[in-house]
Amino acid sequence: MKVFTVLTVVMTMVAMIFRWRYRIMNTILAISFLRRMAVMISMNMPVIREKIMPALFQRRPVE
Repeated sequence: MKVFTVLTVVMTMVAMIFRWRYRIMNTILAISFLRRMAVMISMNMPVIREKIMPALFQRRPVE
C-alpha cells in the first residue's frame, strides 16, 4: 500500500510539472542568475551550440 501511495504522488507531481512546464520555466528564467546559468550550461552542450549559433549570426541579404 505504501508503494502505491508513493507511486501515485510521484505520478501526480509529474503530471502537474508537465501541465505547467512553461509557467515553471518562465518563473525560473525570470531570475537573472538562473537564466545566466541556464545559458552557460546550454552553450557547453555541443549539439545545442552547433544548431543555435549559426542561426544567431547568419547574415541575411537586405532587401
